[in-house]
Amino acid sequence: MLWITRFSAFFSAAMAVIILSPSLQSFPPAAAIRSSSHPDRSLISSFRKSPAFRNADDECLSSAADSNVCNPSLVHVAITLDVVYLRGSIAAVNSILQHSLCPENVFFHFIVSETNLESLVRSTFQELKFKVYYFAPETVRGLISSSVRQALEQPLNYARNYLAELLEDCVSRVIYLDSDLIVVDDIAKLWKTGLGPRIIGAPEYCHANFTKYFTGRFWSEERFSGTFRGRRPCYFNTGVMVIDLKRWRRGGYTRRIEKWMEIQRTERIYDLGSLPPFLLVFAGHVAPIPHRWNQHGLGGDNVRGSCRDLHPGPVSLLHWSGSGKPWLRLDSKRPCPLDALWTPYDLYRHSL
Repeated sequence: MLWITRFSAFFSAAMAVIILSPSLQSFPPAAAIRSSSHPDRSLISSFRKSPAFRNADDECLSSAADSNVCNPSLVHVAITLDVVYLRGSIAAVNSILQHSLCPENVFFHFIVSETNLESLVRSTFQELKFKVYYFAPETVRGLISSSVRQALEQPLNYARNYLAELLEDCVSRVIYLDSDLIVVDDIAKLWKTGLGPRIIGAPEYCHANFTKYFTGRFWSEERFSGTFRGRRPCYFNTGVMVIDLKRWRRGGYTRRIEKWMEIQRTERIYDLGSLPPFLLVFAGHVAPIPHRWNQHGLGGDNVRGSCRDLHPGPVSLLHWSGSGKPWLRLDSKRPCPLDALWTPYDLYRHSL
């Protein structure tokens, strides 16, 4: 129970941060950054440098010196980077490094649709193992349909569908993480999750009302709803997944997801962004991961972004899925209590 004791102490300290730090300036608007004549310089000056994180165990040393992406001992983590969620992405990386026993063994794959972000990462995390991959918005722009929240319609939100094509063939497994979360446990534990014969692993929530993720028309027509015949589909959040890229490539799963997106364009079978196509392809065929690895929903719902509590049980990852993001609520001086847990990982310079 030492970990729980530490987390309780961390929670208490974090709560003090929010009480004792009433004046936080807002993160520069994305439009201002994009319009800067020197976008790299503007972005770089917005973040403090992270300290260098070193491997804490002798067993880590065999991988620390080898930065080749094909090194089989590396832990591979994929995260998207864009100026709107940049502050969240930087905090997520910082949290992973802080809690890793072997931080030098973690390789980050950053997926971008803008070309001015690599120097920021290199400046903020000077010894980080990483590579930046460009994802062309045109890849999915013609497949995206309107959603309940505009942020869910952004092309980069669909980049997770294409990790098998974007990453090197030698990368056979990857952890995909959203930008609005922090990890408070060793990421290597999640990496070692056994997938068995499954393509992806994720925490499942079988008590959730699965029918709400699709329209009445979907459930009323056998040609659509029949896809779940013989399965026991459960909701899972696509913001935290362990993916077997080797099996994904072999099974052509990117194209399977695209086919459902094409159907959606003409038949309107769901309303919620990039999640439903994943449910259509994988729900009922997911390797279960303990719920501690996705304490999701901390951002409230997709409209109001109201405050929420943690789910019962231990915590390894906190996820602000929903419309309420901790950096925005903190800067507006209307934070939720749990937003204080995100604050210690924020590297944004509040006074420039």
